[in-house]
Amino acid sequence: MNTVNEGSSLEFEASLAKAQRLFELLGSQPVSNGPPGRVPSTELDSEQTVIDGSREQILTFLRDEPDVPLWAQEDETGWSVLHFAAHREDAELVKRFIESGAVWNLVDTCGYTAGDVALSLNNEECYRLIRDAGIRSEFLLHLLENRNEDGQEDGADEEGDRDALILRAEDATPAGSNDAFLEAKLTFTTDERGQELCLVNAGSTQIGVMMGWERPIMEETVRLLHQDNDEPDFRVLNCGFGLGIIDGLFESWSSGPPALHVIIEPHPDVLAHMKAKGWYSKPNVKILEGKWQDFMDSEEILGVGGFDAIYTDPFSESYKDLNEFFERVPDLLRGPDSAFSFFNGLGATNLLFYDVYTNLAEMHLNELGCTVTWTDVDVHTAQTDGTWGETRKYFALPYCRTPLVKMKI
Repeated sequence: MNTVNEGSSLEFEASLAKAQRLFELLGSQPVSNGPPGRVPSTELDSEQTVIDGSREQILTFLRDEPDVPLWAQEDETGWSVLHFAAHREDAELVKRFIESGAVWNLVDTCGYTAGDVALSLNNEECYRLIRDAGIRSEFLLHLLENRNEDGQEDGADEEGDRDALILRAEDATPAGSNDAFLEAKLTFTTDERGQELCLVNAGSTQIGVMMGWERPIMEETVRLLHQDNDEPDFRVLNCGFGLGIIDGLFESWSSGPPALHVIIEPHPDVLAHMKAKGWYSKPNVKILEGKWQDFMDSEEILGVGGFDAIYTDPFSESYKDLNEFFERVPDLLRGPDSAFSFFNGLGATNLLFYDVYTNLAEMHLNELGCTVTWTDVDVHTAQTDGTWGETRKYFALPYCRTPLVKMKI
């Protein structure tokens, strides 16, 4: 008999029993049929659960049982302690759970976070506590990744590593791996609604590399990038061609196309598509075949003398990659009226995740000496019935927060 494993199993069961007791104190017993973890699209029924324990009882339990696993989720609903605290609209409990190690980004069986619960009740205080915990965790994770890349030993700060516990799923498909994406076959097509599509197979489903509904975002981006700078010698750098929507908008700008239009694109199928569409024959367009990382220190980029507008929208790159691009921007902008923007789509299947990454991006850009102005672009009307077809939905929000980034003067 394996007594070590048996002992570990008993300890684990005892730990979960403590979590279940905490759920009961928080009010996990349904009043009527249906579990409490169902979050309708607009609001929660405040009578849906019985609140069994007072705040003081719960805080006393936390003091008496400091090892209660705050990462645990209720079996039937998938709710965590933060979900229950947000449903109680108890900001003090939300704060205490976060300080004690509760995980900010756990989703229930319906895909909702504790932040979604707070939003459904219009409780801004609880929502901000959960969102800010996410920002801190992601910011710390970024620092830890940079530390490890700089050669510091993984175990140098175990406390910091525990604080940065972020649950992430590894995705080796073209949707989550840039190497897999560059080796995958792309399909350029038009759906029955006339929407242009660039698609890639990601496992058993198709996902849009770029889709026509994004056009309003690109239109607003080009307008923002031109609003303080419309000189005849306007220079553009775009990383990631996709369907070429934003590049086409730059070329058809009312005062004329850019004097220089540099496009960096790594995917062979996209490059073939660009050739077929005549982009290689445009006299003001220079196409660099490869990843943006391959060219940032090259004469093709640095020899230009700076760009008036910079945009990036590479597929299947992480926030870490985006932040590395941020660090290049100050050296690439031409002057005080020059500006940078990017497709702000990280975490865009959930409002809490989107809010966290948007704020994280602004923090990192501010650290680099940049100012960021956000414009909300309505994409709900562009995403009419049938927009997504059989493809995986990668942007589920009704608006896109579009950034305009400039150097502080």
